[in-house]
Amino acid sequence: MRTAVPEKILKIIADIDTQGNASLTRLTVLKKWFEHPGRLPAFGLWVARRAAGRPGKTKGEYAALLREASALLGPASTRESYFAQPDRRAAEDLHTRAKAAQNEFQNQQWGPVRIVHCWPLLLVEEGLAIYLWRADSPSHGYKLAADWAQNYDSRHGNGLNGPSRGKLDELVRFMFAVEAIEEDEVVKSASTAEMDALSADVRNRASRGKL
Repeated sequence: MRTAVPEKILKIIADIDTQGNASLTRLTVLKKWFEHPGRLPAFGLWVARRAAGRPGKTKGEYAALLREASALLGPASTRESYFAQPDRRAAEDLHTRAKAAQNEFQNQQWGPVRIVHCWPLLLVEEGLAIYLWRADSPSHGYKLAADWAQNYDSRHGNGLNGPSRGKLDELVRFMFAVEAIEEDEVVKSASTAEMDALSADVRNRASRGKL
């Protein structure tokens, strides 16, 4: 089912091009898109796959966990992967270990703050959590999108700028592909229903001796 939300993300990209930065809160438009069944867990896994596949200079335990995540989740670039789901038990185990690997907190004036040493691993953790337990929480989807797309720039602070543009472009392509897959499924379902109705009519007429 086609929506206007990808066009709104394209507008954010255009604003980055002209103004250099856009507020992270602009991504709240995704909440509406995530309300459609199946989209939110697909997005969570898509982000997790991309994060696992781009470990950068990560080493040690973090790198090992990202390699494991990549093996479990598979590639993020194929249309077939968008609705593919990993084994839930293996995903739960990986989520537990990814969270435990970065379970360090520091007390601040406003409360304990989690210390994150490996951002890609945090994205894997958040994406798996959406797939496993938060499939009906668009707010978690928005937070993951913001965590994934954000970038710090000394001129603009933390927001949508610099490399955020490329990520949002990838996001739009993902959204268009998901909507196209949904449309294909609707057409297939309608065709199957029509064929079933036709077959039933033929059987009914045959039973009454009208064929």
